[in-house]
Amino acid sequence: MVSPNPIAFLCLSSFLLTLLLSVAGASSSSTNATKIGQGYRLVSIEETPDGGIIGFLQVIKKTSIYGSDIPLLRFYVKHESDDRLRVHITDANKQRWEVPYNILSREQPPALTHTIGRSRKSKNPISVSEYSGSELLFSYTSDPFSFKVKRKSNGETLFDTSSDASDPFSSLVFKDQYLEISTKLPKDASLYGLGENSQPHGIKLYPGDPYTLYTTDISAINLNADLYGSHPVYMDLRNSGGKAFAHAVLLLNSNGMDVFYKGTSLTYKIIGGVFDFYFFSGPSPLNVVDQYTQLIGRPAPMPYWAFGFHQCRWGYHNLSVIEEVVDSYKKAQIPLDVIWNDDDHMDGKKDFTLNQANYPRPQLLEFLEKIHSIGMKYVVINDPGIAVNSSYGVYQRGLANDVFIKHDGEPFLAQVWPGAVNFPDFLNPKTVSWWADEIRRFHELVPIDGLWIDMNEVSNFCSGKCTIPQGKQCPTGTGPGWICCLDCKNITSTRWDDPPYKINASGTQVPIGFKTIATSAVHYNGVLEYDAHSLFGFTESIATHKGLLGIEGKRPFILSRSTFVGSGKYVAHWTGDNQGTWENLRYSISTMLNFGIFGIPMVGSDICGFYPQPTEELCNRWIEVGAFYPFSRDHANYYSPRQELYQWESVAESSRNALGIRYRILPYLYTLNYEAHVSGAPIARPLFFSFPTYTECYGLSTQFLLGSSLMISPVLEQGKTEVKALFPPGSWYSLLDLISTITSKDGIYVTLDAPLHVVNVHLYQNTILPMQQGGLVSKDARKTPFSLVITFPAGASDGEAKGNLFLDEDEQPEMTLGNGYSTYVDFHATVKQGAVKIWSQVQEGKFALDKGWFIETVSVLGLSGGGTLSSLEIDGKPLIADSNVKVSTSEHVHLNGQENGEKRILMVSLKGLKISIGKNFDLNWKLG
Repeated sequence: MVSPNPIAFLCLSSFLLTLLLSVAGASSSSTNATKIGQGYRLVSIEETPDGGIIGFLQVIKKTSIYGSDIPLLRFYVKHESDDRLRVHITDANKQRWEVPYNILSREQPPALTHTIGRSRKSKNPISVSEYSGSELLFSYTSDPFSFKVKRKSNGETLFDTSSDASDPFSSLVFKDQYLEISTKLPKDASLYGLGENSQPHGIKLYPGDPYTLYTTDISAINLNADLYGSHPVYMDLRNSGGKAFAHAVLLLNSNGMDVFYKGTSLTYKIIGGVFDFYFFSGPSPLNVVDQYTQLIGRPAPMPYWAFGFHQCRWGYHNLSVIEEVVDSYKKAQIPLDVIWNDDDHMDGKKDFTLNQANYPRPQLLEFLEKIHSIGMKYVVINDPGIAVNSSYGVYQRGLANDVFIKHDGEPFLAQVWPGAVNFPDFLNPKTVSWWADEIRRFHELVPIDGLWIDMNEVSNFCSGKCTIPQGKQCPTGTGPGWICCLDCKNITSTRWDDPPYKINASGTQVPIGFKTIATSAVHYNGVLEYDAHSLFGFTESIATHKGLLGIEGKRPFILSRSTFVGSGKYVAHWTGDNQGTWENLRYSISTMLNFGIFGIPMVGSDICGFYPQPTEELCNRWIEVGAFYPFSRDHANYYSPRQELYQWESVAESSRNALGIRYRILPYLYTLNYEAHVSGAPIARPLFFSFPTYTECYGLSTQFLLGSSLMISPVLEQGKTEVKALFPPGSWYSLLDLISTITSKDGIYVTLDAPLHVVNVHLYQNTILPMQQGGLVSKDARKTPFSLVITFPAGASDGEAKGNLFLDEDEQPEMTLGNGYSTYVDFHATVKQGAVKIWSQVQEGKFALDKGWFIETVSVLGLSGGGTLSSLEIDGKPLIADSNVKVSTSEHVHLNGQENGEKRILMVSLKGLKISIGKNFDLNWKLG
């Protein structure tokens, strides 16, 4: 759904960017103008029974800037695993706000009542200044206190809080509402993460750009501003002597913060909470995400249908419109799995209601039965604001259960789409139960297949303390729905609403309570909105997941706009209100790749842009990118003209081509979904994930990988019919034309033909890609025969390739082996002196056997030889000449002009096979 006043944000975006950059520059330069604190000195340190160390830090000299320094701090350090180190710093005498341990489960540091080190009579004092783990080494300097984290294997410093003349910054600062800490960085470090924001310079963090973390509802067209999510984690990739080493740093803190990246240093300025650092040693990018998601939670398994194509629009005014949309997709022969409703289905825009005039329940149920019978699904929106309405059962039950966030002892009053609203407090266990019950009640009314939770930053059309106006209608029912019509006054009387340090909120340093919940509002157990603000979407995600899971025991599908560390365990994400421009198409790739690093792999942007209307050419090119987003959905604004993919015949053709590829590779995407769930591995990845030593791809933001081997190289500029694409070292094969290959020893840029309806997709060597034949609905595509595409390095006399396949009953809540509803297959292939061997290793084969899935076609690419096959056998038995198996050979064409001497490089295809997926097989032949 649209952000408040999208046209205003659209018109002001360039102005805001200029202002934002000047503000950031001023803030950054002021970092060195005045030292905020004088630092701390170590007064004692000793070992703890759990294998960690605890030390106490005393302030050297108090300063008054941003408040008084906390006099005594406690730091706790522990190697929590071989590859994870934690450094936790807090007030030694008083419990401070932290991300609640019950919503993000992790080890707790020793209680503050623990008095180790407070006297010189400590039982286990230590004198060494280093604390070593398997791969990470923590060391410290006593006065002023600073610490370093090093990688033991190569001695490289990963984090260093000591200041010196070459790059001066403040020593450790710890005040009640202002925390500051910095680290040095080498100039050649490539950093990624710190989001959510739209990054105009691409996926790499750019020195001087502002990075503010505070969940905010301003549209994604605003560059370098704090958007819907808060993810205070970055990955650091370095190349040392031709070897790549990646690590990550998480600062687990939900308070608003500015992060200043200068290139040689990085500074955190935070308005509350504690320093709770986690360091992940990698050393590969995949290792880093594995280690990170092991802490914060593995990504949620998605149902198979979620990888189909989705269609939505704000403004499907009645049931007949969405019926027409579904029919039109079928007539245009464009795949469609899910039809969505924004708030058009609601009664007065109220959650968990149905507009009986425009969406009469009997006809809606008939429509849903029809689409459900062919495997299509239905998802609707839900906003957190609950309308203040005495005749509204959801509100009345909420009041009775005391579920709303409070201000001055009363439910905090705000305004969103239905008018005056209260916001649920998802930190309250009673709220979670009430929310689940409301989901259940609505599901009984309308059998939805998933929920879209929006506006949960949380968004408010008003600011401050508001009351419902007397004697006038609010909202008026005319004009833009985002104009505040409550009677409101600013709240500036508390230090929570007007903190001493102003983060760069909304890119313009607006008050942190602007267009959201007042930060002096109170949650369950006295928790301040000031501290918990950025957790709202995360806690709503947990409650929604619990509610959906409790209805039918099916695997939940939830799409959330606001996210935090750990949200990926429960939800998918889209990148919010983007603009139908070529720039926003390019930004979408960087944002998508960042969310894979954040542990939220099911991500995508509104295809063709949310507003205003895209051009026909742009929509052609956008579906050629969006067809390869992990989450692929077309969505448009109420005020934009219709832009479903069939509205232009040229876009329909591009959609059939691009989505045709997507629906053929659904088995691969779904297997990546399984890999994400068990290891955190992103579905869409930057190229450096597979080629970490190839520095040319470190900043590449115009191409991306699906998994480790499938590369998308789209057109991202107006009027272009070719694309200059980077091909890392090795052999790449076009998925559109398997005989077309590009091979290089050291990596190469190649200009590829890319007519309007073509997107270039290439498969890397050493890969086995499982595919099916596609269809208009994923349920039908799943029933078609499989094919395997096997790639060897072009012309190699020896080579091996691998791939895998995960299959399951996709609506089972758990995505796991051993439950009787899943099968996992490892595929292997080798070529050695002309002898080709292909085989599988199957786990839990019964499920696939019962489904009758089989492999019909095998294509092997990159072979060297004369083209004649002999000794063709399957499972040790010859395939006789009169069998249904047809063998064909084709010679590869080298698009970059590189030939392999006198060798003929061939593709061999076997068609008409019927190899069961659910059993081990062994296929062999010799190539003359």
